[in-house]
Amino acid sequence: MQSKLLLRLRALLILAMLLVWAVSEAHAERVKDLASLQGVRPNQLIGYGLVVGLDGTGDQTTQTPFTVQSLVTMLGQLGVNLPPGTSLQLKNVAAVAVTAELPAFARPGQRLDVVVASIGNAKSLRGGSLMLTSLKGVDGQVYALAQGNLVIGGAGASAGGAKAQINQLSAGRISGGATVERAVPTRVAINGLLHLELHDTDYGTSRRMQEAINAHFKDKIATSIDGRVIDVRVPDQEDERVSFIAELEDVPLSPAQGAARVVVNARSGAVVMNQNVMLEPCAVAQGSLSVTINTDPSVSQPNALSNGETRDTSKSTIEIKQEGGALQIVKGAASLNEVVKALNALGATPGDLISILEALRAAGALHANLEII
Repeated sequence: MQSKLLLRLRALLILAMLLVWAVSEAHAERVKDLASLQGVRPNQLIGYGLVVGLDGTGDQTTQTPFTVQSLVTMLGQLGVNLPPGTSLQLKNVAAVAVTAELPAFARPGQRLDVVVASIGNAKSLRGGSLMLTSLKGVDGQVYALAQGNLVIGGAGASAGGAKAQINQLSAGRISGGATVERAVPTRVAINGLLHLELHDTDYGTSRRMQEAINAHFKDKIATSIDGRVIDVRVPDQEDERVSFIAELEDVPLSPAQGAARVVVNARSGAVVMNQNVMLEPCAVAQGSLSVTINTDPSVSQPNALSNGETRDTSKSTIEIKQEGGALQIVKGAASLNEVVKALNALGATPGDLISILEALRAAGALHANLEII
Protein backbone atom coordinates (compact mmCIF):
# COMPACT_ATOMS: atom_id res chain seq x y z
CA MET A 1 0.00 0.00 0.00
CA GLN A 2 2.78 2.38 0.92
CA SER A 3 4.68 1.47 -2.24
CA LYS A 4 1.65 2.38 -4.38
CA LEU A 5 1.30 5.67 -2.54
CA LEU A 6 4.98 6.45 -3.08
CA LEU A 7 4.65 5.64 -6.77
CA ARG A 8 1.68 8.01 -7.07
CA LEU A 9 3.55 10.75 -5.22
CA ARG A 10 6.54 10.33 -7.52
CA ALA A 11 4.29 10.45 -10.58
CA LEU A 12 2.62 13.64 -9.31
CA LEU A 13 6.00 15.18 -8.55
CA ILE A 14 7.29 14.36 -12.03
CA LEU A 15 4.10 15.77 -13.56
CA ALA A 16 4.45 18.97 -11.53
CA MET A 17 8.08 19.35 -12.62
CA LEU A 18 7.09 18.85 -16.25
CA LEU A 19 4.36 21.49 -15.92
CA VAL A 20 6.80 23.97 -14.37
CA TRP A 21 9.31 23.25 -17.13
CA ALA A 22 6.64 23.66 -19.82
CA VAL A 23 5.48 26.98 -18.36
CA SER A 24 9.04 28.30 -18.09
CA GLU A 25 9.77 27.22 -21.67
CA ALA A 26 6.56 28.86 -22.88
CA HIS A 27 7.61 32.22 -21.37
CA ALA A 28 11.21 31.91 -22.57
CA GLU A 29 12.34 33.76 -25.66
CA ARG A 30 15.15 33.04 -28.08
CA VAL A 31 18.27 35.03 -28.71
CA LYS A 32 17.05 35.89 -32.22
CA ASP A 33 13.88 37.42 -30.74
CA LEU A 34 15.81 39.78 -28.46
CA ALA A 35 18.96 40.64 -30.41
CA SER A 36 20.34 40.98 -33.92
CA LEU A 37 23.75 40.37 -35.43
CA GLN A 38 25.84 43.50 -35.79
CA GLY A 39 26.56 44.24 -39.44
CA VAL A 40 23.67 42.12 -40.76
CA ARG A 41 21.34 44.84 -42.00
CA PRO A 42 19.39 45.83 -45.12
CA ASN A 43 20.27 48.81 -47.31
CA GLN A 44 17.83 51.24 -48.88
CA LEU A 45 17.86 51.87 -52.63
CA ILE A 46 16.21 54.67 -54.60
CA GLY A 47 15.81 55.60 -58.24
CA TYR A 48 13.96 57.93 -60.60
CA GLY A 49 12.04 56.57 -63.57
CA LEU A 50 9.07 56.85 -65.90
CA VAL A 51 5.81 54.92 -65.95
CA VAL A 52 4.24 54.63 -69.41
CA GLY A 53 1.05 53.14 -70.80
CA LEU A 54 -1.36 55.11 -68.61
CA ASP A 55 -4.92 55.67 -69.82
CA GLY A 56 -4.77 59.46 -70.00
CA THR A 57 -4.03 59.76 -66.27
CA GLY A 58 -0.38 60.77 -66.51
CA ASP A 59 1.39 64.01 -65.58
CA GLN A 60 0.26 67.33 -67.01
CA THR A 61 3.37 68.36 -68.89
CA THR A 62 2.80 72.10 -68.48
CA GLN A 63 3.03 71.72 -64.70
CA THR A 64 5.68 68.97 -64.58
CA PRO A 65 8.30 69.87 -67.22
CA PHE A 66 10.76 67.36 -65.76
CA THR A 67 8.58 64.53 -67.11
CA VAL A 68 9.07 65.79 -70.65
CA GLN A 69 12.82 66.30 -70.09
CA SER A 70 13.17 62.74 -68.77
CA LEU A 71 11.27 61.30 -71.75
CA VAL A 72 13.36 63.28 -74.25
CA THR A 73 16.58 62.08 -72.57
CA MET A 74 15.39 58.46 -72.61
CA LEU A 75 14.40 58.65 -76.29
CA GLY A 76 17.81 60.15 -77.10
CA GLN A 77 19.54 57.21 -75.42
CA LEU A 78 17.42 54.86 -77.56
CA GLY A 79 18.44 56.67 -80.75
CA VAL A 80 15.33 58.80 -81.22
CA ASN A 81 16.27 62.47 -81.65
CA LEU A 82 13.41 64.96 -81.52
CA PRO A 83 13.60 68.22 -83.55
CA PRO A 84 14.50 71.26 -81.44
CA GLY A 85 11.53 73.14 -80.07
CA THR A 86 9.20 70.14 -80.17
CA SER A 87 6.41 70.52 -77.63
CA LEU A 88 5.23 67.19 -76.27
CA GLN A 89 1.74 66.96 -74.81
CA LEU A 90 1.95 63.77 -72.80
CA LYS A 91 -0.99 62.12 -71.07
CA ASN A 92 0.18 58.55 -70.67
CA VAL A 93 3.55 59.14 -68.94
CA ALA A 94 4.27 59.86 -65.26
CA ALA A 95 7.51 60.58 -63.41
CA VAL A 96 7.93 58.31 -60.39
CA ALA A 97 10.26 57.58 -57.50
CA VAL A 98 11.26 53.93 -57.18
CA THR A 99 12.42 52.50 -53.85
CA ALA A 100 13.54 49.05 -52.72
CA GLU A 101 15.30 47.39 -49.81
CA LEU A 102 18.45 45.38 -50.47
CA PRO A 103 18.59 42.62 -47.83
CA ALA A 104 21.78 41.39 -46.22
CA PHE A 105 23.71 38.69 -48.12
CA ALA A 106 21.86 39.52 -51.38
CA ARG A 107 23.67 38.24 -54.47
CA PRO A 108 23.55 39.35 -58.13
CA GLY A 109 20.52 37.89 -59.87
CA GLN A 110 18.29 37.92 -56.80
CA ARG A 111 14.85 39.48 -57.26
CA LEU A 112 13.56 42.34 -55.10
CA ASP A 113 10.14 43.94 -54.64
CA VAL A 114 9.96 47.62 -55.51
CA VAL A 115 7.58 50.43 -54.57
CA VAL A 116 6.68 52.99 -57.23
CA ALA A 117 5.15 56.37 -56.28
CA SER A 118 4.22 59.35 -58.41
CA ILE A 119 6.15 62.57 -57.83
CA GLY A 120 4.15 64.68 -60.29
CA ASN A 121 0.44 65.31 -60.66
CA ALA A 122 -0.59 62.03 -62.28
CA LYS A 123 -4.15 61.05 -61.41
CA SER A 124 -3.51 57.32 -61.44
CA LEU A 125 -0.75 54.82 -62.17
CA ARG A 126 -3.16 51.95 -62.82
CA GLY A 127 -2.24 49.95 -65.90
CA GLY A 128 1.21 51.51 -66.21
CA SER A 129 4.60 49.89 -66.80
CA LEU A 130 7.84 51.06 -65.25
CA MET A 131 10.65 51.64 -67.72
CA LEU A 132 14.15 50.39 -66.91
CA THR A 133 15.28 52.27 -63.80
CA SER A 134 18.61 52.19 -61.96
CA LEU A 135 18.39 51.84 -58.18
CA LYS A 136 21.27 53.44 -56.31
CA GLY A 137 22.52 53.30 -52.76
CA VAL A 138 23.62 56.16 -50.56
CA ASP A 139 27.11 55.91 -52.09
CA GLY A 140 25.74 56.64 -55.59
CA GLN A 141 26.51 53.16 -56.94
CA VAL A 142 23.92 51.15 -58.89
CA TYR A 143 22.93 48.00 -56.97
CA ALA A 144 19.77 46.92 -58.82
CA LEU A 145 17.74 47.49 -61.99
CA ALA A 146 13.93 47.73 -61.88
CA GLN A 147 11.31 47.26 -64.57
CA GLY A 148 7.83 45.76 -64.88
CA ASN A 149 4.08 46.21 -64.66
CA LEU A 150 2.61 47.96 -61.64
CA VAL A 151 0.01 46.49 -59.31
CA ILE A 152 -2.20 49.22 -57.84
CA GLY A 153 -4.25 48.39 -54.76
CA GLY A 154 -6.79 51.19 -55.27
CA ALA A 155 -9.68 51.76 -57.62
CA GLY A 156 -11.51 54.85 -58.78
CA ALA A 157 -13.97 56.24 -61.31
CA SER A 158 -15.36 59.65 -62.26
CA ALA A 159 -18.17 60.82 -64.49
CA GLY A 160 -20.38 63.89 -64.75
CA GLY A 161 -18.50 65.74 -62.04
CA ALA A 162 -18.87 62.87 -59.56
CA LYS A 163 -15.84 60.96 -58.35
CA ALA A 164 -15.34 57.87 -56.21
CA GLN A 165 -12.00 56.42 -55.09
CA ILE A 166 -10.86 53.56 -52.87
CA ASN A 167 -7.33 53.52 -51.46
CA GLN A 168 -4.37 55.14 -53.22
CA LEU A 169 -4.00 55.30 -57.00
CA SER A 170 -0.70 57.17 -57.25
CA ALA A 171 1.50 54.43 -55.74
CA GLY A 172 1.94 50.73 -56.38
CA ARG A 173 4.29 47.75 -56.18
CA ILE A 174 6.09 45.44 -58.56
CA SER A 175 6.63 42.02 -57.04
CA GLY A 176 10.12 40.85 -57.98
CA GLY A 177 10.46 43.90 -60.19
CA ALA A 178 14.16 44.54 -59.53
CA THR A 179 17.24 42.42 -60.14
CA VAL A 180 20.31 42.75 -57.91
CA GLU A 181 23.39 43.69 -59.93
CA ARG A 182 25.92 44.23 -57.14
CA ALA A 183 26.33 42.61 -53.72
CA VAL A 184 27.09 44.45 -50.51
CA PRO A 185 29.90 42.73 -48.56
CA THR A 186 28.73 41.71 -45.09
CA ARG A 187 31.13 40.67 -42.33
CA VAL A 188 29.41 38.78 -39.54
CA ALA A 189 32.41 38.04 -37.32
CA ILE A 190 35.41 40.34 -36.93
CA ASN A 191 38.60 38.97 -35.35
CA GLY A 192 36.75 35.84 -34.28
CA LEU A 193 34.07 37.76 -32.36
CA LEU A 194 30.36 38.00 -33.12
CA HIS A 195 28.57 41.08 -31.78
CA LEU A 196 24.98 40.64 -30.63
CA GLU A 197 22.96 43.85 -30.27
CA LEU A 198 19.85 43.87 -28.09
CA HIS A 199 16.79 45.55 -29.58
CA ASP A 200 16.26 47.44 -26.30
CA THR A 201 19.04 48.46 -23.95
CA ASP A 202 18.74 46.51 -20.70
CA TYR A 203 21.62 45.46 -18.45
CA GLY A 204 19.56 42.68 -16.88
CA THR A 205 18.72 41.10 -20.22
CA SER A 206 22.34 41.50 -21.36
CA ARG A 207 23.57 39.60 -18.30
CA ARG A 208 20.94 36.88 -18.69
CA MET A 209 21.80 36.40 -22.35
CA GLN A 210 25.48 36.04 -21.52
CA GLU A 211 24.69 33.43 -18.85
CA ALA A 212 22.28 31.52 -21.12
CA ILE A 213 24.80 31.32 -23.99
CA ASN A 214 27.65 30.19 -21.73
CA ALA A 215 25.43 27.58 -20.06
CA HIS A 216 24.18 26.25 -23.40
CA PHE A 217 27.61 25.82 -24.98
CA LYS A 218 29.20 24.84 -21.63
CA ASP A 219 32.01 27.33 -22.21
CA LYS A 220 32.65 30.98 -21.45
CA ILE A 221 32.32 32.24 -25.01
CA ALA A 222 29.97 35.20 -24.35
CA THR A 223 30.87 38.48 -22.64
CA SER A 224 28.50 41.37 -21.92
CA ILE A 225 30.13 44.62 -23.03
CA ASP A 226 27.31 46.89 -21.84
CA GLY A 227 23.53 46.95 -21.65
CA ARG A 228 23.18 46.45 -25.40
CA VAL A 229 26.15 44.52 -26.85
CA ILE A 230 27.25 40.95 -26.09
CA ASP A 231 30.43 39.62 -27.69
CA VAL A 232 30.45 35.93 -28.62
CA ARG A 233 33.55 33.99 -29.66
CA VAL A 234 32.84 31.99 -32.84
CA PRO A 235 34.66 28.94 -34.26
CA ASP A 236 37.76 29.58 -36.32
CA GLN A 237 36.58 27.41 -39.22
CA GLU A 238 34.35 29.25 -41.70
CA ASP A 239 32.23 26.15 -42.44
CA GLU A 240 31.35 25.75 -38.75
CA ARG A 241 30.12 29.30 -38.21
CA VAL A 242 26.76 28.90 -39.97
CA SER A 243 25.66 25.96 -37.76
CA PHE A 244 27.10 27.71 -34.69
CA ILE A 245 25.13 30.91 -35.35
CA ALA A 246 21.95 28.92 -36.06
CA GLU A 247 22.33 27.14 -32.72
CA LEU A 248 23.21 30.41 -30.99
CA GLU A 249 20.04 32.17 -32.20
CA ASP A 250 17.86 29.36 -30.79
CA VAL A 251 19.26 29.57 -27.25
CA PRO A 252 16.27 30.20 -24.91
CA LEU A 253 16.31 32.75 -22.11
CA SER A 254 13.91 34.80 -20.02
CA PRO A 255 14.49 38.55 -20.52
CA ALA A 256 14.52 40.92 -17.57
CA GLN A 257 11.40 42.95 -16.93
CA GLY A 258 11.55 46.34 -18.59
CA ALA A 259 11.12 49.67 -16.89
CA ALA A 260 7.60 50.82 -16.09
CA ARG A 261 6.32 52.77 -19.07
CA VAL A 262 3.09 54.40 -20.20
CA VAL A 263 2.83 55.23 -23.91
CA VAL A 264 0.21 57.77 -24.95
CA ASN A 265 -0.78 58.47 -28.55
CA ALA A 266 -1.80 62.12 -28.50
CA ARG A 267 -3.49 61.90 -31.92
CA SER A 268 -5.73 58.89 -31.36
CA GLY A 269 -5.97 59.01 -27.56
CA ALA A 270 -4.72 55.42 -27.16
CA VAL A 271 -3.00 54.68 -23.85
CA VAL A 272 -0.83 51.56 -23.38
CA MET A 273 1.03 50.61 -20.21
CA ASN A 274 3.14 47.61 -19.24
CA GLN A 275 2.74 45.41 -16.18
CA ASN A 276 5.31 47.27 -14.06
CA VAL A 277 3.27 50.48 -13.78
CA MET A 278 2.39 51.41 -10.18
CA LEU A 279 0.06 54.06 -8.81
CA GLU A 280 0.20 55.74 -5.41
CA PRO A 281 -2.96 56.82 -3.53
CA CYS A 282 -4.01 60.26 -4.76
CA ALA A 283 -7.00 62.55 -5.35
CA VAL A 284 -8.01 63.59 -8.88
CA ALA A 285 -10.51 66.21 -10.04
CA GLN A 286 -11.18 66.58 -13.76
CA GLY A 287 -13.34 69.55 -14.76
CA SER A 288 -14.52 70.67 -18.18
CA LEU A 289 -14.86 74.08 -19.78
CA SER A 290 -17.22 74.52 -22.72
CA VAL A 291 -17.70 77.59 -24.92
CA THR A 292 -20.89 77.75 -27.02
CA ILE A 293 -21.33 80.33 -29.79
CA ASN A 294 -24.78 80.71 -31.40
CA THR A 295 -25.25 82.87 -34.50
CA ASP A 296 -28.75 83.91 -35.65
CA PRO A 297 -28.93 85.32 -39.19
CA SER A 298 -31.29 88.27 -39.76
CA VAL A 299 -32.09 90.88 -42.43
CA SER A 300 -31.84 94.66 -41.92
CA GLN A 301 -34.74 96.25 -43.81
CA PRO A 302 -34.68 100.11 -44.08
CA ASN A 303 -37.83 102.23 -43.84
CA ALA A 304 -39.73 103.15 -46.93
CA LEU A 305 -38.43 106.14 -48.91
CA SER A 306 -35.25 106.20 -46.82
CA ASN A 307 -32.98 105.37 -49.75
CA GLY A 308 -31.42 102.66 -47.57
CA GLU A 309 -30.17 99.24 -48.63
CA THR A 310 -31.30 95.86 -47.43
CA ARG A 311 -28.42 93.99 -45.77
CA ASP A 312 -27.89 90.55 -44.26
CA THR A 313 -26.84 90.76 -40.63
CA SER A 314 -26.24 88.26 -37.86
CA LYS A 315 -26.47 88.29 -34.09
CA SER A 316 -24.12 86.14 -32.03
CA THR A 317 -24.44 85.02 -28.42
CA ILE A 318 -21.56 83.49 -26.50
CA GLU A 319 -22.08 81.23 -23.50
CA ILE A 320 -19.28 79.92 -21.31
CA LYS A 321 -20.07 76.98 -19.07
CA GLN A 322 -17.69 75.31 -16.64
CA GLU A 323 -18.56 72.03 -14.97
CA GLY A 324 -16.46 71.43 -11.91
CA GLY A 325 -15.20 67.88 -11.55
CA ALA A 326 -15.71 66.28 -8.18
CA LEU A 327 -12.54 65.39 -6.28
CA GLN A 328 -12.19 61.61 -6.39
CA ILE A 329 -9.88 59.38 -4.41
CA VAL A 330 -7.79 56.96 -6.48
CA LYS A 331 -6.52 54.03 -4.45
CA GLY A 332 -2.94 52.90 -4.75
CA ALA A 333 -2.40 49.99 -7.13
CA ALA A 334 0.46 47.53 -7.38
CA SER A 335 -0.55 45.66 -10.55
CA LEU A 336 -1.56 46.60 -14.08
CA ASN A 337 -5.08 45.28 -13.56
CA GLU A 338 -5.56 47.42 -10.46
CA VAL A 339 -4.13 50.51 -12.20
CA VAL A 340 -6.61 50.12 -15.05
CA LYS A 341 -9.51 49.67 -12.62
CA ALA A 342 -8.44 52.74 -10.64
CA LEU A 343 -8.25 54.94 -13.75
CA ASN A 344 -11.48 53.57 -15.22
CA ALA A 345 -13.23 54.45 -11.98
CA LEU A 346 -12.71 58.12 -12.85
CA GLY A 347 -14.94 57.75 -15.92
CA ALA A 348 -12.53 59.84 -18.00
CA THR A 349 -12.41 59.91 -21.77
CA PRO A 350 -9.12 59.01 -23.54
CA GLY A 351 -8.38 62.71 -24.00
CA ASP A 352 -8.99 63.42 -20.32
CA LEU A 353 -6.96 60.33 -19.38
CA ILE A 354 -3.88 61.79 -21.09
CA SER A 355 -4.15 64.95 -19.00
CA ILE A 356 -4.71 62.90 -15.84
CA LEU A 357 -1.65 60.74 -16.50
CA GLU A 358 0.54 63.81 -17.10
CA ALA A 359 -0.69 65.36 -13.85
CA LEU A 360 -0.17 62.10 -11.92
CA ARG A 361 3.38 61.84 -13.26
CA ALA A 362 4.13 65.46 -12.29
CA ALA A 363 2.69 64.90 -8.80
CA GLY A 364 4.80 61.77 -8.29
CA ALA A 365 1.80 59.46 -7.94
CA LEU A 366 2.49 57.58 -11.18
CA HIS A 367 5.62 55.42 -11.00
CA ALA A 368 6.35 55.02 -14.71
CA ASN A 369 8.03 56.73 -17.61
CA LEU A 370 5.39 58.68 -19.53
CA GLU A 371 6.04 58.72 -23.28
CA ILE A 372 3.80 60.75 -25.61
CA ILE A 373 3.99 59.94 -29.32
